[in-house]
Amino acid sequence: MQKEQGELSALTLPTSAEETSEGHRARTVGVGRAHAKAIVLGEHAVVYGAPAIALPVPQLSVTATAGWSANSPDDPGDVSLTMTGSASRPVATQASDGLRRLTAEFRAIMGVADDLHLDVVLDSAIPAGRGLGSSAACSRAVVFALADLFDREVTPSMAFDLVQTAENVVHGRASGVDALTVGASAPLLFQAGEAQELPIGCDGSFIIADSGDVGRTKDAVELLREGFRRRPGAQEEFVRRATELTEGARHALADGRPEELGARLTEYHELLREAGLSTDRIDAMVAAALAAGSLGAKITGGGMGGCMIALARTEQADDVTRRLHEAGAVQTWVVPLKGFADDER
Repeated sequence: MQKEQGELSALTLPTSAEETSEGHRARTVGVGRAHAKAIVLGEHAVVYGAPAIALPVPQLSVTATAGWSANSPDDPGDVSLTMTGSASRPVATQASDGLRRLTAEFRAIMGVADDLHLDVVLDSAIPAGRGLGSSAACSRAVVFALADLFDREVTPSMAFDLVQTAENVVHGRASGVDALTVGASAPLLFQAGEAQELPIGCDGSFIIADSGDVGRTKDAVELLREGFRRRPGAQEEFVRRATELTEGARHALADGRPEELGARLTEYHELLREAGLSTDRIDAMVAAALAAGSLGAKITGGGMGGCMIALARTEQADDVTRRLHEAGAVQTWVVPLKGFADDER
């Protein structure tokens, strides 16, 4: 990631371990936070240029704590990464390489000395491998923990680029939707690398349910691509239909038409299911949510495991949640739309 020449020239390498650049003094501890996200509509199609609607999930958060110490001469520029919390082991497996690349990029851009050893602790409640943006949230939390530690200002674009540095290591070419939404305070419409906050005219709640199965995003992506290769015109039809459903959902969300919004969710689930990206357990959870009175339900994220998402009226949320657990959900989280609408006012 490149930085403006004028900004770089204002930074100098530290003359001591305590002073990380001219005019900046490291604190003892830095703290950064981020949260989960869920895709409402648009997964898979978004990488082909279609729009996607992404939902912040503030109920699931990650906190990063960063410190530094003088490094040994034979261990320059090292970083120790410790994972705690309910998602510790899978997050460590997925994110460690990306976070090491991120910290190296942060050092280079911000002028942090190579002879400082960084100690980063991540406490995450976001289950990994479920399409909830765990790796992007961890990366964003680390960015702001390091910025707090070394008294640096991080612009939104800088934060995005740094998170993408880690995401591209973890996932290959990342679309950017996770990197944006794990720091967002409202639902976003994402397309072609650009994002905008969505107006909220609907009441009700999104209910996210974890199937307990780790999603296989890379396998899902390859399965979809193989289907496109076998059937001429299949990719164009998939993207056209996905765009149509996502745009319909966007307007229903803004205009206060929850029944239409829910219907678009269910139709998108059928689109992904027909492509082979759902599972028997996810399908059972979708059916249970609909039977309990949900306005719509679908798989969310890469597919072949992970989570599903349902839209329910406020008074039905408890019943839908109970039925989802009966159908095999191991965890559920309720995200009220009213909170986002209040934020806009």
